[in-house]
Amino acid sequence: MAFTFPQGLAPELYPLAWLVGSWRGEGVLEYPGLETSGFIQEVTFDHDGGPYLRYESTIRLTPESMPEVPDQMAEFDKLDAKLAGDDAPELISDDSAHDPADPELVVWSTETGYWRIAPEPHQGVPAGQTSLEVLLSDPAGRVAVYLGAAGDGKVQLVSDLIARTGTAAEVTASKRMYGNVNGNLMWVQSLAAFGNPLQDYVSATLTRVEE
Repeated sequence: MAFTFPQGLAPELYPLAWLVGSWRGEGVLEYPGLETSGFIQEVTFDHDGGPYLRYESTIRLTPESMPEVPDQMAEFDKLDAKLAGDDAPELISDDSAHDPADPELVVWSTETGYWRIAPEPHQGVPAGQTSLEVLLSDPAGRVAVYLGAAGDGKVQLVSDLIARTGTAAEVTASKRMYGNVNGNLMWVQSLAAFGNPLQDYVSATLTRVEE
């Protein structure tokens, strides 16, 4: 499907224009102390003309169905190679075979928040990259602030602050990477939680949902 540049998008957000819209796909959750599971995810990025994107994500577990998700880090390496002038990576992605509205699917997590363009470039962000400040919250009792950079179809985020209520599980650090690979949204998250060091937590490949 051809990409249509979003109407009314603030110029500051042009490096993130490819994210705007709704996405759906499959992924894998794997972390010490948690049962490994497949999942389906729905993500929406939209805007109201301001210098930020509104973000919403819902993940539902599919423990009986484990999708074959590509090695995300390898695909990000291929994306970097493509930007350096090599051939584009090949990626075959199918839309989720599960119905997200299926009441038997367990909601594992939801997130809402804002992806904000930083008024001033962050120190260490390469020239030509857009500095980001991302605020995410979840009903498990946590609010996270990420700092990052975007450019050439790739986003890298690192947690700057993770606050939690007194009853929420402790998460001390998180990293995320998002990439536009052949029109698909690929992403991976690492997590330091429950006394474990920073390590892979979830990865997924999402395809754009036609309006």
